[in-house]
Amino acid sequence: MRAVRFHAYGSPDVLRVDEVPVPQPGPGQVLVRVTAAGVGFADVQIRAGLMRQTALPDLPMPFSPGFEVAGTVAAAGPGVDPTTVGRRVVGAPAGGGYAELALVSADAALPCPDALDDHTALALLGQGTTAVGVTRAAALHAGDTVLVEAAAGGVGSLLVQLARRAGATVIGAARGEKKLAAAEQLGAHIVIDYTAPDWHEQARDAAGGSVQVVLETTGGPVSAAAFDLLTPGTGRMVIYGTASGQAPRFDPLAVYHRGVSVTGFASMALAPDQQARLRDEAFGLAAVGELEPVIGTVLPLSQAAAAHRAFEERATIGKTVLTP
Repeated sequence: MRAVRFHAYGSPDVLRVDEVPVPQPGPGQVLVRVTAAGVGFADVQIRAGLMRQTALPDLPMPFSPGFEVAGTVAAAGPGVDPTTVGRRVVGAPAGGGYAELALVSADAALPCPDALDDHTALALLGQGTTAVGVTRAAALHAGDTVLVEAAAGGVGSLLVQLARRAGATVIGAARGEKKLAAAEQLGAHIVIDYTAPDWHEQARDAAGGSVQVVLETTGGPVSAAAFDLLTPGTGRMVIYGTASGQAPRFDPLAVYHRGVSVTGFASMALAPDQQARLRDEAFGLAAVGELEPVIGTVLPLSQAAAAHRAFEERATIGKTVLTP
């Protein structure tokens, strides 16, 4: 079968399509015939070797990235109900998703809802879970003004919809005309390019002085400017990522002095049943048309390097998917 692998850390060009043996499912595993593989920013960081000092220090080489797949169960390993063969599933393999076939723990191979196609279910598997969790952590209320960073991204595009659904006024911050147009189309009431030197002043003016909620995923100077926009006494910031690679910048004492709250959200920190509730809520909203993930790019496996390059260039909108 074909699988995308890298034999050494490096630029997107280290990704290549190799012919490899078909993996055999072990106890508690299923073999999924992949119809869609998700590409995420973590994949890019892993390929570049940026996680060697933290989460993934000793990857076996060659390594096949890919931690989200949708498809059909092709085979079941020992101890797995054989009737699962033929079922549509979406799940998280421990790598190896950029391939025609991927091994997934049977517990992690979730039934794909009948109302959702494979690409939609894939886009909601991780990013939908995060978006619903971030929205809950922010305790959004009708009438809040919410700043959504990376408003055209995979999670941000969902947050725009969820914040608007909660009755909030949504300020979508993004980079470039295409992303601003996408955020506006998704329902952002105001869109601002946060590469502009005065973007935070534009946001302040648009919000009438301050915002009640910041959904923070950028880090660095953007996070510092966004923090300063919070309403004293009631402002809430939820941090769920650091796309810039830089930690959020604000004075912890300012949290106290201004009477605002800062919290973090990471789905990986939740118990499986907590993750499942958030994921099922995302699936349910999508099934009735109240949440629609943006599938911005669909590419064949042979163009995995192009997909990674687009992430590095901050050129992606919504979810990026590879297909065998």
